[in-house]
Amino acid sequence: MRTPAMLAPRATASARRGRPRARCVGAMVLGAAVLAALPAAAARIRGVVRSPDGVPIAGALVTLRRGTPIHDVSVWSDDAGRFRSPELAAGGPYLVRVKRIGWREGWQPPVGALRAGEQRALDLQLEREDDPSALAAQWPANHWFALLLDRFDDPQQREEFVRQCTYCHQQGSAATRRLRSDDEWQKVLALMARMGGVLSPKLRAQVPRLVREAYAPASAVAALTAGRDAPDYAPPPPSDVRRAVVDEWELGLRNSMQHDLIVHPDGRVYTADMMQDRLFRLDPRVPGGARASFRLPRGDLPLGGVFGGHTTPTPPNADAHVGPHSLQVAPDGAIWTTLALGNQLARFDVEAETWEVFPLAHGYYPHTLRFDARGRIWYTVAASNHIGRLDPASGEHRQVRLPARGLAQAIALRLLPVYLWANRHFDVDGAFGNVGEGMTAPVPYGIDVAPDGSVWFSQLNAHRIGRIDPDSLEVEMVDTPFTAPRRLRFDSRGGLWIPGFSSGVVARFDPGTRRFETIALPVAPRGSETPYALNVDRRRDIVWVCGTNSDSLIRLDPAARAAGAPDGGFRIYPLPTRVTYTRDVDFDAQGRVWTSNSNLPAWQIEGGFPRVLRLDPDPAPDGSATAAVPPQRHERMATR
Repeated sequence: MRTPAMLAPRATASARRGRPRARCVGAMVLGAAVLAALPAAAARIRGVVRSPDGVPIAGALVTLRRGTPIHDVSVWSDDAGRFRSPELAAGGPYLVRVKRIGWREGWQPPVGALRAGEQRALDLQLEREDDPSALAAQWPANHWFALLLDRFDDPQQREEFVRQCTYCHQQGSAATRRLRSDDEWQKVLALMARMGGVLSPKLRAQVPRLVREAYAPASAVAALTAGRDAPDYAPPPPSDVRRAVVDEWELGLRNSMQHDLIVHPDGRVYTADMMQDRLFRLDPRVPGGARASFRLPRGDLPLGGVFGGHTTPTPPNADAHVGPHSLQVAPDGAIWTTLALGNQLARFDVEAETWEVFPLAHGYYPHTLRFDARGRIWYTVAASNHIGRLDPASGEHRQVRLPARGLAQAIALRLLPVYLWANRHFDVDGAFGNVGEGMTAPVPYGIDVAPDGSVWFSQLNAHRIGRIDPDSLEVEMVDTPFTAPRRLRFDSRGGLWIPGFSSGVVARFDPGTRRFETIALPVAPRGSETPYALNVDRRRDIVWVCGTNSDSLIRLDPAARAAGAPDGGFRIYPLPTRVTYTRDVDFDAQGRVWTSNSNLPAWQIEGGFPRVLRLDPDPAPDGSATAAVPPQRHERMATR
């Protein structure tokens, strides 16, 4: 049954450092009007990065920051230490940061306001980092995580830890490697379990000791700084990687979670703030980025939505009643999202800025959605092990229950509605000893539609993928030769690309032959990466993989790999912000790669705020970027 719920749009600007937005409404409206009136004049900053004795430093990452909320533009220095920004908006000031592993990083003196067409030259200097602890802290989280993984004797426990303990955030980041007491760990593990990261009792008992041993400062710092004087310690990225340009826009608050991102055909970018029940919009064509947000309709759902009660699957600072999760653009240009906590799908009309809500008849926690060629929506239902199909044209809404891994799991899934009802009325976990932490569900996760119209999906914890016939709804399951298949995508030839989240691989599956080709990701240290998702740019069938634990995006060119490229067809693009946890990838009309930084909690991210990222792997030779243009219509920044 279709139930419309209309909501007047509530557009807000992201606040900086948590300041109340209402105090800045007048300034925001005026600022938006001024930005819209600015000419598309651009300037550039160029320069050289050197050591104190004048030696050029290759591979230094130079970040230029402007505005509140911030917009960062980052470029790399070449072999001669030279860097050159793309076109920048006139004005300023610009803050400048230079970093390179092995060198003491920091903010340089700010650059004053730029005039239109100005070419500002900078001479930047870096000194060697001689503090071992500071040097070790420069490495991405996966390098620390590898120290912990090396301590596991049981491969199955190792895999379980990777799959469950990196569910929402990086493992090995500064916040997660903090040494905790046993009592603190029990609180952390209980919260993890409520949010889906369930560990077996045996592993749960070992985690505090293993983490303390792996991240003990003396041994960890020594391991991460070994060989620091060698020429090959922290080498720069390859020269073609250093041609890339990375833009980052702060979006949301410290208690936000920009889960998924989608690029609309009109050039604007939308994200789902799962912890604050908002849809955010960013227009990157406006200098600095025009931001707006729209609150989702909640009805009378409590905090935690249908999962709310005596325990909720949300962190303490969340305001999540419906929990928007996955995003897709419909054939008519509307945006659809799964409301994971609200047990609904929702449609956002981008012109009228209104919502329409579609409740689920069966199942719990709608997760990822995709459209087929007939305009029907296919989506996974993660908590209750279903696949759903909604036809917006006819209103027909169907759910299919997927096979479980054994009778006990099947019975527990059938009893999920009973548990949720009891949790709303009684302290079930308190009375019966955390019964909500005792079972690992199969978790239908990613889903995509093949060129032939068939629908394929993954079961994360069951280590399987499956096919569902789009007409008969018959289901076929296929075991994967790797663990934890997550968000999968088809290429233009019908090959299905799958990330192995806990196995550090990507795989190509041929639906015709039922054969897998499994490829280890070349992220060092091997096995420390947790690829959450991937997407395929079908114009050239280039695969882009989330370097979720290594602050990177990973590019795989299957044609180059087949031709015997020495690098296996891979390129790894480091991202500027530490603790960049990526969950999805999309592309714009220029072929640039977009993702969001959705580490939960957001305060663990360097700077403390979620971000939207755009990577241009092949900018124009003159360093130009897409010119800023006025927004298509006025962005209303005031909250109503």
